[in-house]
Amino acid sequence: VHRPAGLGSWVLISESWYETQNNLGNAFAMLGQQEGGTGRLEEAIAAYRAALKERTRERVPLDWAQTQNNLGNTFAMLGQREGGTARLEEAVAAYQVALEELMRERVPLDWAVTTGSQGRSLMLLAERGGDLSTAEQALSQITAALEVSRDAGHAPYTAYFAQRAVEAQALIARLGKD
Repeated sequence: VHRPAGLGSWVLISESWYETQNNLGNAFAMLGQQEGGTGRLEEAIAAYRAALKERTRERVPLDWAQTQNNLGNTFAMLGQREGGTARLEEAVAAYQVALEELMRERVPLDWAVTTGSQGRSLMLLAERGGDLSTAEQALSQITAALEVSRDAGHAPYTAYFAQRAVEAQALIARLGKD
């Protein structure tokens, strides 16, 4: 643990607090995924936002990016359950911010998961809005995530993104006919 001089135990308490908040967010998100509804997902968002008050980009950039990714995942789940596009747009924005630190060259598999997740949210936005251009952007991102996952030898992500690519291609075909 990195402790700046003079801060001692406060830094340990602060790190423990934001890690606890992030883990609480993960627990709420998992419960929300299993239970349906939106209440637990809203609690997850509140916990992630609380964690981000101390888990800053300046202090712990990769941890910060992971929390942003978690926030994006939770917004995406809410967006799938709710009508409209606002939550999906928030997911896309959270993933974009996370990708500022989760760079392909630095953490390729994390980059792939976040990029592919953002692509999935873009695909849902394209479907709801009938937007061919957004669907094509989604396919591009999902394909890039698929390639990196395949190159990394991660079979579960490869299978997941391969299926999402098929769905995005089908969406593009449907939107192209309109």
